[in-house]
Amino acid sequence: MARSMHMPPVIPPQAWEAARQELLLKEKALTRARDALAAERRRMPWMAVEKEYTFEGPAGPVSLVDLFEGRRQLIVYRAFFEPGVFGWPDHACRGCSMVADQVAHVAHLNARDTTLVFVSRAPQSEIARLKAQMGWKMPWFTLTDGFDADFGVDEWHGTNVFYRDGDRVFRTYFVNNRGDEQMGSTWNYLDITPLGRQEVWEESPEGYPQTPAYKWWNWHDSYVKDAEPDKKWVEVSDAGEAAFRNQETNPKP
Repeated sequence: MARSMHMPPVIPPQAWEAARQELLLKEKALTRARDALAAERRRMPWMAVEKEYTFEGPAGPVSLVDLFEGRRQLIVYRAFFEPGVFGWPDHACRGCSMVADQVAHVAHLNARDTTLVFVSRAPQSEIARLKAQMGWKMPWFTLTDGFDADFGVDEWHGTNVFYRDGDRVFRTYFVNNRGDEQMGSTWNYLDITPLGRQEVWEESPEGYPQTPAYKWWNWHDSYVKDAEPDKKWVEVSDAGEAAFRNQETNPKP
């Protein structure tokens, strides 16, 4: 017989709101600590990538620089879909598949000069079939050399972050295990990049690109480079920013 669940106390609305406000103070502290950690992450030293790497894409061989698609930042998730992985060839690893299911529309990352790609050892024909089967849209390339072993993802999943300066590439961050499983949202991805969310409220080194929060947000099918934001959205976001600043400056007890 299943054990009965021990439920928390049931209290009146006013007492419930007081309990929520008490917890909110701790949640705000956690949010600020997370923002401070992201700011520290933006100041991590970089590692130059000296070796040449080749991947197989839908149109043929590509280099690590090519994976950026002309953008400055690149996030690479090592997904396990290949012979020997549980589920092959019908499915990728169950954990990696859950990560893929959580990935937000990549247009929002692209709007922040950031490209997200998945890499595996499966051939492109199998990757294309799996993406169609599962409804996944992110770019997905085939590993052809020692990239996975060189960047800590040959035996376990992980997310590497790179920055491109012309043809020079630098490794800027790496996360796996519990830190890796939270990936998927646009914000979590941007928080691990060297440039961050690129919004004016962030504490970033001098000269880093930043724009007002809310203003760059758009429908995923409506991003146009250098386009002016919709005036109505500017009015709405101005009001939202004012409310946000007031909440941060005068939090309820």
